[in-house]
Amino acid sequence: QVPLKPGRSLMDWIRLTKSGKDLAGLKGKLIEVTEDELAKHNKKEDCWICIRGFVYNVTPYMEYHPGGEDELMKAAGTDGTDLFDQVHRWVNYESMLKECLVGRMAVKPIAAPKGEGCCIYSAFLQQIPEDKTVLCMRTFIKSIYFFSSLCFLFYSYDWFQTDSLITIVVYTKQKDMNAELVIVDCQDKRLRGEIIVDDHSYLVEVGRYCNFACETFSLLVNIAEKVGKVEIILKKKDNMHWKMLGQPLEHHNTFIKCKDRGLFYRKCKLVSKMEVTHDTKLFCLTLPKSTHLRVPTGQHVYLKQIIAGTEVVKPYTPVLPFLPLDFKEPSHYDGAHIYLMIKIYSCGLFTQALDDLQIGNYISVSNPEGNFKKSQVQTSEDLFLLAAGTGFTPMVKLLNFALTEVSCLRIVKLIFFNKTDDDILWRNQLEQLVLKDERFEVQFILSQPTKDWVGKQGKISSSLLSEFVKRSRKDSKVLICICGPTPFAEQGVQ
Repeated sequence: QVPLKPGRSLMDWIRLTKSGKDLAGLKGKLIEVTEDELAKHNKKEDCWICIRGFVYNVTPYMEYHPGGEDELMKAAGTDGTDLFDQVHRWVNYESMLKECLVGRMAVKPIAAPKGEGCCIYSAFLQQIPEDKTVLCMRTFIKSIYFFSSLCFLFYSYDWFQTDSLITIVVYTKQKDMNAELVIVDCQDKRLRGEIIVDDHSYLVEVGRYCNFACETFSLLVNIAEKVGKVEIILKKKDNMHWKMLGQPLEHHNTFIKCKDRGLFYRKCKLVSKMEVTHDTKLFCLTLPKSTHLRVPTGQHVYLKQIIAGTEVVKPYTPVLPFLPLDFKEPSHYDGAHIYLMIKIYSCGLFTQALDDLQIGNYISVSNPEGNFKKSQVQTSEDLFLLAAGTGFTPMVKLLNFALTEVSCLRIVKLIFFNKTDDDILWRNQLEQLVLKDERFEVQFILSQPTKDWVGKQGKISSSLLSEFVKRSRKDSKVLICICGPTPFAEQGVQ
């Protein structure tokens, strides 16, 4: 993010979109935009960008963009869909830029070459003797079927029932299947079960005829890890015999990339809010009884709120309710709750709205996202965690996992950067953790310390890191994880 000029906050942008001004510059008309026309609008004072087939005039948004004008200009006059997805596909651009909509991209016609066999199938048959055409045609069709269904070779589902229960079984044949890879929601007469495999997911999604007791019954998910079988068990509202599971929805029984599936949200209730420091609070959200969701280590979720009529989304990494000093998940941490450690900014529209939530209020929480793999830790011997401020939050579960389940680690060191002593999150717990495990070390570094501070001072730099990031042995395998504001992360990886 970059510093914005006064009067250029998210709230200011929302006010501008509701002012009635012609932000698109077309006096309310929508047009069809060709590639040539789009390419003409590639300057800061005249900038159009295409996202998923729709063109927006982002010129008035330039000064309001948290990432700065230069980031927007990377997609000026072009299709910026891929760039948008890489940086923040979770942002609801349709809502944010609805008043800037210019129109839809024109479909570019593709002319078939004259006098040539433009159909692969036709060309294929032309080379086959007449007496073998039928046989080869069958082979060709089988080949097409094989490649189109390749993703489903290891995925299928079935269901059966008793008088009171419905059991849906998904056969994944994935030997490393676990609870974190299964997400199930039963809401609004719709059942949605998603199985995550690397960067893809398999989805079972039915609706209309569902008659589950979603509001009163906690669904049960059983996983046979060795064979990759997943059972989703739900209670019927009545004892009637079902003729079908439900009406298949659009993406039912599909296996596609997670990023192409989009985010799914469910409403979670705020059950507690505790002060951690002078400006940071620990929020506890409870999942619906009809939801099975476990957030993997190193992954985040998105919170969604409607603020002044505009949908606003922000990412946060769940933590544990506290640092377990016996290196075990707290017994009451049963997966029914999500804990979020959030800094409340005095001028932050989203965090102020979060802080205004009352106990019992609801907020929308997405499925988890992230690329971090636990195997990166399991194959390391020295683990260094560099965190600045609330960049500490991804380190909480990572610390617990590393000290609990990774016996090959010789060093686990947290280098924690903050402005002042009062900003340090869970300082006492971290110092107690040092006493519990000889492998763990923590180094607090302040950029604006008081006169009483006797610890290390400064900001992240190569010289400072060379002092604290040292291998336990010459040939030890090292993993360094870093999280904090963009300038901090960029300086850390140099």
